[in-house]
Amino acid sequence: MAVKKFIFAVFIAFWASVGTVAVLQVLTPEPPTGDDPDSPAVFDLGEVAEHDSLDDCWMVIEGKVYDFTDYVGQHPAPPSVLEPWCGKQATEGMRTKGIGRDHSPAAWAMLDDYRIGKLADD
Repeated sequence: MAVKKFIFAVFIAFWASVGTVAVLQVLTPEPPTGDDPDSPAVFDLGEVAEHDSLDDCWMVIEGKVYDFTDYVGQHPAPPSVLEPWCGKQATEGMRTKGIGRDHSPAAWAMLDDYRIGKLADD
């Protein structure tokens, strides 16, 4: 009699598990298709070039697009150092500071605060 009860319990447990999996598949939403609001915006160099002044300063660094407009006044060097890089590919400026020395790890870490998207693949 104990064996029959055990087999019955296993039978019920099995079908309860199958039922649970089936219900979860029905209730689990499909992954979104199309535009993902968490994916970064994509810009081309033409769009970045429209933001080429200290009052509206975007740069591309290592394939990512940054809006440094609010940072210009906080940069340790004078704004005139940043101005030539506004609206342009600025990886070289970040890597060399214009004098052959890379920016500090802290400066690289700050980039995320200003990231607005990525550069379109050519």
